[in-house]
Amino acid sequence: MTQPGGGDPSVVPGVEGQTAAALLGWGAPVAGDEFDYVGPPDPARWGLYEGAGHDNNGRRVASAWSVDGDVVTVRGNTAGDSGGMAYRTGQYRGKWEARMRAPVGDPDYHPVLLLWPDAEDWPVGGEVDYAEISDPDRQNVDFFLHYGASNSQTQTSRALDVTQWHNYAVEWTDRCIIGYIDGAQWFADCEPGHQPPRAMHMTIQLDAFNGDGPYRPSEMMVDWIRQYR
Repeated sequence: MTQPGGGDPSVVPGVEGQTAAALLGWGAPVAGDEFDYVGPPDPARWGLYEGAGHDNNGRRVASAWSVDGDVVTVRGNTAGDSGGMAYRTGQYRGKWEARMRAPVGDPDYHPVLLLWPDAEDWPVGGEVDYAEISDPDRQNVDFFLHYGASNSQTQTSRALDVTQWHNYAVEWTDRCIIGYIDGAQWFADCEPGHQPPRAMHMTIQLDAFNGDGPYRPSEMMVDWIRQYR
């Protein structure tokens, strides 16, 4: 259900392959990764998580990541070992877009594209989950805007076959946080008190949400991710 300030989940979807950047004239990206190399994610761009997993579920390990010259893949195994990585530079306001897919997987492995505060001061620094998937069949996607010291949230969801490639974007203006899928708007929150207070950076995570396990092996793939002023 769409919460106050959220978008309309019944919005006609965009055309697969379209980008918000092209449709809205965002210009050239100022940062990002095309994943057109082989090996681990570029350490000059990305910091890979090592340690306890989301809410202490499983572990985050650098070995969960690989780049094959075309896409980056993060894998979660039966023991709860998965991965997350954070871009090394953020900005205050701007636009971000990523091309992502997630095969059918475990309901307790959530693929997430998000913005995280540079100051690491969650929850007061905010959190923008501009694509989060909890459906094991990967047929639904959610947008969560977290704000304030009590971790309040604005949320919307819509049916979408996330096993196929789609382009997910978020625009952070001086008035609103706006979400797009394949160039079509599906979320907006223009409440001033819901705005993140400081700079944020893009992160990619496959989060474990169940401490008991065992998990069904799951994957998340990203073709490219881009940051715009």
